[in-house]
Amino acid sequence: MSSWQPPSDAHSLHPSQLGEQGLHPTFTHYPSRRSQVMSIKGIAASAQPLASQSGVRILDQGGNAADAAVAMAAALNVTEPCSTGIGGDAFCLYYDAKTKGIRAFNGSGRTPKAMTLDKLRAAGIEGQNIPLLSIHAATVPGAPALWVDAVEKLGSGKVDLKQVLAPAIDLAENGYPVHEIVSHAWQRQEGQIRDASPSGGEMLLDGKAPLPGEVMSMPHLAQTFRDLAAKGKDGFYKGRVAEAIVELHKSKGGFMTMEDLEEHGRVGSEEVKPISYTYTSGTKKDTGGVTLHECPPNGQGLTALIALGILDSLQESGTIPPLSTVDHNSAEYLHPIIEALRLAFADTMWYVADEQHVHVPVKELLSKEYLAKRAKIFDPKKASEIERGHPTSSSDTVYFSVVDKEGNACSFINSNYAGFGTCAVPRGCGFTLQNRGAGFILSEGHPNCVAPSKRPYHTIIPALTTWASTGDLHLSYGVMGGWNQPQGQLQVLLNVLRGYNVQSALDAPRICIGPGMPDNEKKKDFGGPEGKGEKTTVSLEEGIDAKVVETLRGMGHDVDLVTGWGRGVFGRGQVIQRMYPQPGKKDGRHAWVAGSDLRADGAAIPQV
Repeated sequence: MSSWQPPSDAHSLHPSQLGEQGLHPTFTHYPSRRSQVMSIKGIAASAQPLASQSGVRILDQGGNAADAAVAMAAALNVTEPCSTGIGGDAFCLYYDAKTKGIRAFNGSGRTPKAMTLDKLRAAGIEGQNIPLLSIHAATVPGAPALWVDAVEKLGSGKVDLKQVLAPAIDLAENGYPVHEIVSHAWQRQEGQIRDASPSGGEMLLDGKAPLPGEVMSMPHLAQTFRDLAAKGKDGFYKGRVAEAIVELHKSKGGFMTMEDLEEHGRVGSEEVKPISYTYTSGTKKDTGGVTLHECPPNGQGLTALIALGILDSLQESGTIPPLSTVDHNSAEYLHPIIEALRLAFADTMWYVADEQHVHVPVKELLSKEYLAKRAKIFDPKKASEIERGHPTSSSDTVYFSVVDKEGNACSFINSNYAGFGTCAVPRGCGFTLQNRGAGFILSEGHPNCVAPSKRPYHTIIPALTTWASTGDLHLSYGVMGGWNQPQGQLQVLLNVLRGYNVQSALDAPRICIGPGMPDNEKKKDFGGPEGKGEKTTVSLEEGIDAKVVETLRGMGHDVDLVTGWGRGVFGRGQVIQRMYPQPGKKDGRHAWVAGSDLRADGAAIPQV
């Protein structure tokens, strides 16, 4: 990373001089140095400073971490619509400081009741996936139901939904300056937004994607937020907004009906039991290890847990030395991480699906016996041939984190899936519909095959870690970005456990196997829908030593060194850590430290 040099004119350009893309040249040339952010009250960390500030505003009004998280979700819809929105899905994990309990909510939507594989084929959908820009990829938006439920079920009771959504409404109505990385993403899909629906202009500025620093207002989105604030879930799943969604679907041959939307409004988000794995390698004995908590399938958090368990097994058996003693991002360090992730994805790309439709053998996949069996496939000297296992069975995204002065934490993630999703805008609503249905596998008999009222495989995963011995919170964190998410989570956690502070843990160059982002053409590199071990592309971020690249290639890995804007494949994370008292220490007040990924526009902002 020290080899990166800023251009001589890095700070001298006006937006009008930034070239055809309107891009500031400095972002991809070198990383800025960021210190950790600290507070004894609350902290909000997200990919947009204005969204983080919105969360702090709710904390100042007496709201807790859940209230602030919903405020940030809505503000991110305004300031980063290229990644997230009310037309998408969401998941959250909530740590209750009083009980040390963790609650999980699945806020993902389902397919229309009329959607079947046969009907998709009759509509001309071919191949293994629904195309990203097809209206058939637009499942019922689950995010608005979770926003309402999170405030009602997890919130402080001191602020209501109108107060929680007020900062986002202010931003949407009065305007905000568009940040650099968001502008870049907006420009990439400008034509698709314009072409996807008659109302595309609602998401553009005078028919164009806004340039960095230009002020964007979104009055239609502000009205959608007002409807939700005034009527709760009925403000979205019934009436004006729902009718506009159905009208758009029908105009494009889609299957969604008012009944599909109204039913989701009645059911709301689903509270689910978190899944976890306790990692002990390289941790102090008095801590009992660190427990990583994830939402269960249909999310891919299981991938991170399996990979972590395989690495734990490899170290416990002596197959590899403790990772904390190995040079960071050396070939010896990265090879077992790559192989553990390949093994984990080979399993989860087959087994992860909607648990209301199929049985997912989570317990079996996370058993010590199964993880040890999978670890035996590992070859310390070369990349292995990998296929999915057979456990014995009894049957562009935004991540953000917020903590409050009471010690509660909310790990929250909200997404359109790929960029602006389908890019289709319901008339008068100011948001795009997600394309999460592209996560289905269109193969009869596959657990994740499309079906009526079914939720697809989901890439978005919030995370929490706790100390196993005490149950105290350790981290509230996540790394957004397609299939990179469990990979980024794994690497950032290992960085923290080897002693990196949270900002350095995020700044460190990362690796990503397989396709990374949803719109990457290398989806097949995970091994295809059958989980068979085809060769996996490994992307290494600029800053990893060139000798490491060559060593990994010599071990049989198909390695790409990624620079510039391509670094988006490595995701963008946010981390908040509870510092004191640590396990074994009886004295001292707790303090928060936070980091925000330099690959995004965002910031961690403390409550004063």
